[in-house]
Amino acid sequence: MISLVTGGAGFIGAHVTNELIQLGHQVIVLDDLSGGFEDYVNEKAIFVKGSVTDNDLVQSLFSKYKFNYVYHLAAYAAEGLSHFIRRFNYDNNLMGSINLINESIKYKVERFVFTSSIAVYGALKPPMREDMSPQPEDPYGVAKYAVELDLKTAHEMFGLNYTIFRPHNVYGEYQNIGDKYRNVVGIFMNQLMQGKSLSVFGDGKQTRAFSYIGDVAPYIANCVNVSASKNEIFNIGADQEYTVLELAESIQDAMKLNQPIMHLEARNEVVHAHADHNKAKEVFGINSFASLTDGIKKMSNWAEKVGSKESSKFENIEITEKLPPSWSE
Repeated sequence: MISLVTGGAGFIGAHVTNELIQLGHQVIVLDDLSGGFEDYVNEKAIFVKGSVTDNDLVQSLFSKYKFNYVYHLAAYAAEGLSHFIRRFNYDNNLMGSINLINESIKYKVERFVFTSSIAVYGALKPPMREDMSPQPEDPYGVAKYAVELDLKTAHEMFGLNYTIFRPHNVYGEYQNIGDKYRNVVGIFMNQLMQGKSLSVFGDGKQTRAFSYIGDVAPYIANCVNVSASKNEIFNIGADQEYTVLELAESIQDAMKLNQPIMHLEARNEVVHAHADHNKAKEVFGINSFASLTDGIKKMSNWAEKVGSKESSKFENIEITEKLPPSWSE
């Protein structure tokens, strides 16, 4: 079994790579290291530095390895920032995906596994269910939903089988805590280790079901061995939702650091988002989730070992109108 994992040096991708190697796959990781780290790539995997937007490179990898499975996790997953980097968002998250789908069709890949996002639902009333009609409210969600639709047409036209996961608010070891535009758990931990205030957009009463990586990655990796997951879409993640303020308190408790909350101007975002997971529970036999306390403690132990990271500025902002001031610094 030869599998391509795009984004395999990134957070979720590195964990999926580890799971696949335990399942006996030969794994080729493709990652441009824009958000990941080569150190996180399993030493038993073959690492190729490059982007899914490099069509020549993508074609050469498919020709060389004749992949059985493609796990597409490469994306720039900054949902809020996507309003201001529209071209970058669509180039990376949509057109890069199409490069992979084209080659998967040509080389008769057995399964194309795609990590979409809860962002496709937009502001639909939670809990979001797979039978709802997606209504994304930001370019990131639009790109993810477009790839979902393209996979459906690729299956209907060419027989390319797929499995789509819609994870949400995943956190855990290997997360890039130096990225100030995404992943609030990592942002808070990084700020605490730097002695800074915790930056919260608006009143902090937004709710999310924060999901530990150990409750997500194993099911993504193993789905190709579950026949009932073929050509299906699954929400994947934790059931219990929390406010951002409750999350901040949990992280402060775990790290035994107590910095004040700094409320920033509210940004354009969905206020309440959590998903129904009954479909995934039935198909994959999921019967438990890590508690927020346990998951945060595991990640904080790891974060304290690797230390704080300097937050880098995204240099390719395309639209500055309405850009939150903290993102332009």
